Amino acid sequence: MPSVSDGKARLFEPSLLWRTFGSVLIAFVVVFAVLLAYIYVNARQTLDNSESGLRRYGDAVVQSLDALQEPARARDALAVTESWTNKRRLQVAQLPGVLLYELRDASGNLVYISAALRGAAPMAGQPGMRGIEVGGELHRDYLARSSRWSLRVVEPWRTASHILQYNAGFILPYLLLALPFVLVPVWLSARNGLRPVQQLAEHIGMRNPDDLQPLGMPVKHRELKPMTMALDSLFAKLRDKLGRERAFVQDAAHELRTPLAVITAQAHVLAHSQDIGERVAAHANLNHAISRASHLARQLLVLASLDDANDRSVRRIDVAQAVRQLLAQAAPAALEGAMELSLDAPDTLWAEVDEPALESIVFNLVDNAVRYGHSAGTVAVTLSGDDERLLLQVADDGPGIAQAERELVFERFYRGVGHDKPGSGLGLAIVRQATLRMKGRIAIREGLGGVGVRFLISIPMLGFVPG
Repeated sequence: MPSVSDGKARLFEPSLLWRTFGSVLIAFVVVFAVLLAYIYVNARQTLDNSESGLRRYGDAVVQSLDALQEPARARDALAVTESWTNKRRLQVAQLPGVLLYELRDASGNLVYISAALRGAAPMAGQPGMRGIEVGGELHRDYLARSSRWSLRVVEPWRTASHILQYNAGFILPYLLLALPFVLVPVWLSARNGLRPVQQLAEHIGMRNPDDLQPLGMPVKHRELKPMTMALDSLFAKLRDKLGRERAFVQDAAHELRTPLAVITAQAHVLAHSQDIGERVAAHANLNHAISRASHLARQLLVLASLDDANDRSVRRIDVAQAVRQLLAQAAPAALEGAMELSLDAPDTLWAEVDEPALESIVFNLVDNAVRYGHSAGTVAVTLSGDDERLLLQVADDGPGIAQAERELVFERFYRGVGHDKPGSGLGLAIVRQATLRMKGRIAIREGLGGVGVRFLISIPMLGFVPG
């Protein structure tokens, strides 16, 4: 049974439905703000014109009364005008407050006065506009005169903020009333629209964890097709990756089986043979098998570390000095084969590189050139760089690589044909993986003097200072 904490967590969990509701609420707030802004602009224009409007209204009323000579008739006419005007003001224009009137004859005798004006400030002596307080609130007071009458018209003084506040209270109930009638259809639409996504999730959830085949689920909705295509593409990549890993494990086991069998057999000879010659031969074969197994294990570990894209060791080094040190390690093997090993590089070449990957590239290319080159041959290493790329070339005058094999030699455990040199078939695979890890490019060309092979490595530079 779900706990209260689980229910709270589920309630506050991010949801597409709540996201949709939030968008609708934000839309309502925006509409409300836009309406208020529109009303505010109109209110400013209305206020700018209200003074002249009150003048015209007052002048029109007093001129209409000018045709009436008897005070009683003028009083009755103004009372009817006040009643009609304020009803229209409230019901049609929906304006707050009422208009107040005070009428006097030419002698200054009071003919009519609104009840709210009794006790207010007296009528001004000259026609014009002024501000007064009526009932504790500020009003606009206008005095209009004709040949018979003096008419005082008093209107509540409305500011833009008053109009804005009034209209905000007027609009808000309508928006709140409309909100549920909008949210409910939106909720139903969002829920119905997300149902195919839920069905897709349920279909994926029922699959076997080892099933990496395409989804095989017909998708009718255009919005879901990119998702299913992306999932099928991901499954295809995972299938390829698992296939490569299985092949890698099988190949590694196959390659290790031979040296391990030799080690077992020669260890048996050493343990049981009494013949000195057999024991010496077995000892030599045992060391050779151990060396081969050790070399293979070391290269497998290097290849596994290069496959891990997150395990990068980028730091600033003198690339030229690092290459010199690697060539110094290869020098004894080159001298043993009477080979000439040369380096053409600047004195210093500082750059930010993935040092283990760079070392793997140089070591394996030079090791292959020395291992498979002719006796008394030449291996030439060239290093250069600019502010964009690091360029490394390793060329020899050995047997070379046939055009048909130049793509195959980068496959793991591919040994090639036409030679009997021992090896694991991982060296060039390591070179390619290290180059890709450094986002570089690798190409194969003809070697020295048109024979042999030349490997060209181009790596983008993170930082470079020429020597």
